[in-house]
Amino acid sequence: MAIDTSPQAIEEIETEGRTRQISGWHGTLASGLALSLSLYALYWVVAIVQPQVYRVSFLLVSLILTFLIYHGGQNRKRISPVDWLLAALSIVALVWPIYDFDQFVYRAATPNAIDVALGIVMLVLLLEAGRRTIGFILPVTAVVFLAYGYFGPLLDRIGLSIVGHRGYPVDRLVATLYMTLEGVFGVPLDVASTYIVLFVIYGAVLEYSGAGKFFVDWAMAATGRFGGRAGPGRTVAVAGYLLGLASGSGVATTVTLGAVAWPMLRNAGYTAEIGGAILAAAGIGAILSPPGMGAAAFLIAEFLNISFLQVMMMALIPAVLYYASILMMIEIEARKLGTRVIDTPHGTLGALTLRYGYHFVSLIALTIFMVRLTATRAVFWATILAIGLSFIRLETALWPRRLAAALAAAGRSVVPVVTTTAIAGIIVGVVTLTGLGLKVSGVIVTLAGGSLVLTVIYAAIAVWVLGLAVPVTASYIIAAVMVAPALVQVGIPPTAAHMFIFYYAVLSEVSPPTALAPFAAAALTGASPGATTLQTWKYTIPAFVVPFVFTLSDRGRALLLPAAWPDALEAVAITLVSLACFAGGTCGWIVRRANPGERVALIVGGALLIYGSVLSLSAAAVVVPAAIGWHALRK
Repeated sequence: MAIDTSPQAIEEIETEGRTRQISGWHGTLASGLALSLSLYALYWVVAIVQPQVYRVSFLLVSLILTFLIYHGGQNRKRISPVDWLLAALSIVALVWPIYDFDQFVYRAATPNAIDVALGIVMLVLLLEAGRRTIGFILPVTAVVFLAYGYFGPLLDRIGLSIVGHRGYPVDRLVATLYMTLEGVFGVPLDVASTYIVLFVIYGAVLEYSGAGKFFVDWAMAATGRFGGRAGPGRTVAVAGYLLGLASGSGVATTVTLGAVAWPMLRNAGYTAEIGGAILAAAGIGAILSPPGMGAAAFLIAEFLNISFLQVMMMALIPAVLYYASILMMIEIEARKLGTRVIDTPHGTLGALTLRYGYHFVSLIALTIFMVRLTATRAVFWATILAIGLSFIRLETALWPRRLAAALAAAGRSVVPVVTTTAIAGIIVGVVTLTGLGLKVSGVIVTLAGGSLVLTVIYAAIAVWVLGLAVPVTASYIIAAVMVAPALVQVGIPPTAAHMFIFYYAVLSEVSPPTALAPFAAAALTGASPGATTLQTWKYTIPAFVVPFVFTLSDRGRALLLPAAWPDALEAVAITLVSLACFAGGTCGWIVRRANPGERVALIVGGALLIYGSVLSLSAAAVVVPAAIGWHALRK
């Protein structure tokens, strides 16, 4: 069965079928607006645009696009009068701050009736846009926070004084969210309209110039012909990382990779569920891996007031450990399933590199540019370089029509991110106004009794629960203002705290009901979505012990920003052994099938290695060899 990996098909999977494919002049209008959004972002890099004007106008175009290409449950095939009305109201509500800009920004403390009315209209439109693009849960969450901001005094009356506050009238709430840079137009939307959109454009340029296909073929040529039974699985892991650099999306990487790699995995003897899990785990890893990474990584830089290059450096070793964990699982599963050695006819590595290796140049240049330039200028020039390099071969050349298609695709892709960050801005604005973040962090620390270990565990659970309901970006933003302060309060450095919640926010990609990557993989392999999700959990859970390593001990923090390489190497070695223990324990395999006692001993040993104290390391040095020794004697 042929697998459709067209941009339209992938968009349908990523948006869970909420988009409509429109043609005629309606389609031309939508494509033109999407193209304009990308061009506007590129123009912003080299021109001077007042920040509030830029964010307002960027959101304006994004909202209009939303109501044109995302249906609201009705009129799935055509744009309805209601959609046109919502687009028109978006223009009115968001042109007003620009038209009256000189006076508008100074009325935030005393908004007039027009300000309040149009602010309410904008909030309603934003919630509807969020419902269309990412589902109803995040908009409902935003409504709950708005109600919290208004009805704060009632909480004292019902015994919840610990999170109660004096309450804020409608005009104060609307003014904060609509007229300042502390609400809708705050940091999350700023990051989406600057960093994120530019990296989305860069990924689209790579994809439309054929870099995505080249990365997959190159990985298969490099790893597919060795490694024995584990060769096909290894190939998928390497290809997932390279392809993720171009797509920047776990779902898109999973789908595109699956179209090429699933037949190979099936022929090697992988079941549909395990093959889908390998595809999903490899695709999700792209979100955690520099230089691409997910949208939340750019927010980390903004929240911590550090460069994106520093975020990339912090993510480097944990990303290597993530893929090391997946490779360990693949090695074990290959032996457990008895998979077959197969050949992958994708050309020789040397021939592919000579023919299309120029696709690597802009990625290398991007990293170099970041040393001397801001992240936005670095990715801008890397994009220009990628466009120029595409003309080395005629079949990859981005002639005007193809380049316009790439930019339009990027514009469409960034729309859900814009609505997500704008709605998250509502939540951040209310949290900031009411001081809820410090109150919640205080509750977490109090429940943990000041214990570092319990605080980290409670934080992980809190972020994971958030990820069950909302996408990665929104989950990170909410946790950054409500959970990260609790981690900092018990002595964890802010860098480690934010990287911790970033990792656990990514769990939403493998957790129902937002487990899009495993669900997409299951659709490709014909497996059960539930079973594929459980298998994906098995593949990714060992990797998510890494955040505990760099939060629970000073030695583990060397994984992020090593002050001395010996410390980092020691931390990496201990973490690799811990990951191996978790992989063996969760898969139930050492040399042969492990019994329940051996599995428990391996998992306990892995957990002791995470903590990293002298006592826990000494205990692990007894438990792990004992499990392996007993296994050897038994076999």
